[in-house]
Amino acid sequence: MIPFVVATSKTDPKPIIVVEKSNFVEWLSAQPDLHKSWIEAQGFEADGGKTLLLPGSAGDAEAVVYVKDGDWNIWSLADLPSTLPKGTYAITTEFTEKEATDVAIGWSLGTYSFDRYKKDGKKYATLMLPKSADRDMVARTVKAVTLVRDLVNLPAGDLGPTALEAAASQVAGEFEAEQGNIVGEDLLTYHFPMVHAVGRAAADAPRLIDISWGDKDAPKVTLVGKGVCFDSGGLDIKSAAGMLMMKKDMGGAATVLGLAHMIMDANLPVRLRVLIPAVENAISGNAFHPGDILTSRKGKTVEIGNTDAEGRLILADALAAADEEEPDLLIDMATLTGAARVAVGTEIAATFTDDEALYADIAKHSEMEKDPVWRLPLWDEYRHLLDSKFADINNAGSGGYGGAITAGLFLKEFVEKAKSWVHFDIMAYNVRPRPGRPVGGEAFALRALFALIKERYEKS
Repeated sequence: MIPFVVATSKTDPKPIIVVEKSNFVEWLSAQPDLHKSWIEAQGFEADGGKTLLLPGSAGDAEAVVYVKDGDWNIWSLADLPSTLPKGTYAITTEFTEKEATDVAIGWSLGTYSFDRYKKDGKKYATLMLPKSADRDMVARTVKAVTLVRDLVNLPAGDLGPTALEAAASQVAGEFEAEQGNIVGEDLLTYHFPMVHAVGRAAADAPRLIDISWGDKDAPKVTLVGKGVCFDSGGLDIKSAAGMLMMKKDMGGAATVLGLAHMIMDANLPVRLRVLIPAVENAISGNAFHPGDILTSRKGKTVEIGNTDAEGRLILADALAAADEEEPDLLIDMATLTGAARVAVGTEIAATFTDDEALYADIAKHSEMEKDPVWRLPLWDEYRHLLDSKFADINNAGSGGYGGAITAGLFLKEFVEKAKSWVHFDIMAYNVRPRPGRPVGGEAFALRALFALIKERYEKS
């Protein structure tokens, strides 16, 4: 449910009066004595983003003052649903369509809570949809972000490979997309050997989820998402602390499902394909070993330097399959390395591509959507760190340096024919609360990528 309402004759919202910080003193001097004395008595400091309830003659709240300092963006009002008293509010300012849409999205996301196991119980304020807002875009974005957050927040006991397949089927079914699932031993028959190797030790069988939608003659846009539903580290087992948040290791899969939902809902003129290798990296008698040599779908042999570098193995098979179709745009998303978090922190999507024009477009939309990305290099001079004495490549870089880069270089080995490719190494999780972004699962780069794809292909 999207927490805004459309104006009706029965709606009597409280106004949110927007005052520019630079004009606050002038505005205050023109206010009725009741409001002026109330604001002064509160010791209100007119900083950007601050709000104050104004009393009415009956003693109740009559309006809200909002101090604006800077441009509108998606998060401008995202804290208000939880800080204002329950009720319906309307913003008394002129918006562009983009501003109105963003503000409504942010307000709606400000009401998100993951309440499957513990009910929130909080009552949120409702925003009357601004007149110039694109209602469909608001609903589309909020639904996609909510989908991603919910999937990432689900514990591994309730979201294994089978359940992730079911979630993908719901998305595909909503838009009558084609879906095929290759499960268990069939992965060997259909040449996804590294997906099989990583997931074969788990009770819940590994699988490759494959969704296709759209006109077959349209430009091919392919999304690949890492679907490690839980990562124990395999035989190179993680510590207890290292495993604690591994329910989020399918954040790449969740994000591409959210992005696919937006693309299909907007009916963009593309031939969309979504590939999700879904596994649990578990420990059993048949788990793959350090030192094993796997033959990938592409035919390259891979020495296992570390079983905890499993995400790149399953992505490699999926990327090879995607690359065979020579897509116009190939995007992969993965919670791939701790090194990326060291490099850019937990709130920025580390981005890797050799396509200068593509990254320029991504960066432009990242800024417009307040959906942060930062480019790291696919530095070919580090390729030697992946050398193996016994195979074509090792899955774990030697030396311990540049781990996010060497992971990207590993994936690059499996992409040759795609016209354009970009790899995102994401956190998929908020570790601190911010307006509209509670602690928990998060959809990194989703809005920027949708804006990019929409702009690029609606013009063609």
